[in-house]
Amino acid sequence: MSIDTSRCRNNLLTALNDDVWSRWQPKLEMVDLALGQVLYESSGKMQYVYFPESCIVSLLFVLENGSSAEIAVVGFEGMVGISLFMGGDTTPSRAVVQSAGRCYRLRAQFLKDEFNNSSPVIHLLLRYTQALITQMTQTAVCNRHHSLDQQLCRWLLLSMDRLTTSNLVMTQELIANMLGVRREGVTEAAGRLQKAGLISYVRGHITVVDRAGLEARTCECYAVLKKEYDRLLPDILAI
Repeated sequence: MSIDTSRCRNNLLTALNDDVWSRWQPKLEMVDLALGQVLYESSGKMQYVYFPESCIVSLLFVLENGSSAEIAVVGFEGMVGISLFMGGDTTPSRAVVQSAGRCYRLRAQFLKDEFNNSSPVIHLLLRYTQALITQMTQTAVCNRHHSLDQQLCRWLLLSMDRLTTSNLVMTQELIANMLGVRREGVTEAAGRLQKAGLISYVRGHITVVDRAGLEARTCECYAVLKKEYDRLLPDILAI
């Protein structure tokens, strides 16, 4: 499918200059991603990189016993598949669709060739990679040192930043898998947020009612991440 740059909703793609876009545009494919769809598994070779438009993708680290925890979340601000241009064709994480929607995909070899031969592409993708690594490290710190209520607030805020709506379709079991905690803990934490009037949760549909209240209730991790993304990708985030 031909992609119209004027209607493109992924910020990394929109930030490409005209020369790069003219090469990428015929190679991009628009695909619909379903909730729970796995884009790649741990240690699996990547055939594509993905640029979300209206979906959210979670990067999960999966242990031998099958338990998992989210290490980063990617939406229309970025891409999935940085390992391709960081020196490897595989990654120890799993990429799973957290919120269904549309996504652009690009063949892996094409992106590698572009990264190796285009300075604008190198600079853009490395800045995004640094921001994503910051999210991963901050998530690890947050999961170790902050309460489940604070973690849930951070997770909701990051998810909402990557959606064009204040509604998120997500079961408590899936949230528990993302945060690496028991489902009962998520049920209690979500109940407290709902009782405080910050969210509404009905049959897997979460609506943020009071975003300012969520930001006040979360830990400093969300502000650290937002500041770093704003610093590294100011032109992209302003689009």
